[in-house]
Amino acid sequence: MTKIFIDGSAGTTGLRIRQRLSELNDIELLSLPEDLRKNDEARKKMINLSDVTFLCLPDDAAKQAVTLLDNEKTAIIDTSTAHRVNDAWVYGFPELKGYREKIKNSKLIANPGCHASGFIALINPLIENGIIDNNITLTSFSLTGYTGGGKTMIKAYEENMQEFLAPRQYGLTQMHKHVPEIMKICNLSARPCFNPIVSSFPCGMEVTVPVNKKDLKCSINEVKELYKSVYNGKVVYYQENCDEAGFMSASALAGKDSMQITVLGSEEWILLISRFDNLGKGASGAAIQNMNILLGRNETEGLVL
Repeated sequence: MTKIFIDGSAGTTGLRIRQRLSELNDIELLSLPEDLRKNDEARKKMINLSDVTFLCLPDDAAKQAVTLLDNEKTAIIDTSTAHRVNDAWVYGFPELKGYREKIKNSKLIANPGCHASGFIALINPLIENGIIDNNITLTSFSLTGYTGGGKTMIKAYEENMQEFLAPRQYGLTQMHKHVPEIMKICNLSARPCFNPIVSSFPCGMEVTVPVNKKDLKCSINEVKELYKSVYNGKVVYYQENCDEAGFMSASALAGKDSMQITVLGSEEWILLISRFDNLGKGASGAAIQNMNILLGRNETEGLVL
């Protein structure tokens, strides 16, 4: 029986991980009573008893949790921002070239950010294959459901929905916390202009990166063929003609742990688009997929696809 501890199981990411794993009969979920949830000695005991610990904590708390680890057999999957650009940690996006094997052989996995996952899925293969230069200046907008903001934002939306009906752009200083991992994992030398937007639907995410034809070193059809060859699994996949009568809903994959990649636009402006659930492939689903890989399990076990 595989022992799993979720440090921070009361948050949105931790709750969904617990929900998914509780349905598996070969997983033992370790837990603490409410009064010991923030007790360091109790947490340390659970972390070191586990085969895998998920950290679903704020950054500083996640860094502190790592200091409690003294069992070399325990693996850590951190869902916070704390370790995503740390070279001692493996970035947990297995669909990228070479990353699945790194995850399998690591004990320290940094789970990707939600917005970052959509951007990186689109841009990393293009730079990796020389289709765009890594000094390109990119712009992206990303639509997300309000559950990505955690309990405070969920409460605000669900208690004052009328006030928040219109979409709200944020990250207005262009210092969004996902940008460093985007630049590192895509090997970008120029900081992208990244524009996240939260709206009044609970779950879902749609990331769009426009690219001008003059910046591509191939045709739009070759971009499509590359995505088809890279993303041909059950979790991340390419799909043609997935617009809905000229629209694309950001909540189309809500409740699922998969990601859909598509290419639209014109001959001049090509739209690279990824759609997924901000709590699925953008958080909890990705964390469970990484757990499956490092434990040698079926990669999609416990996922909703």
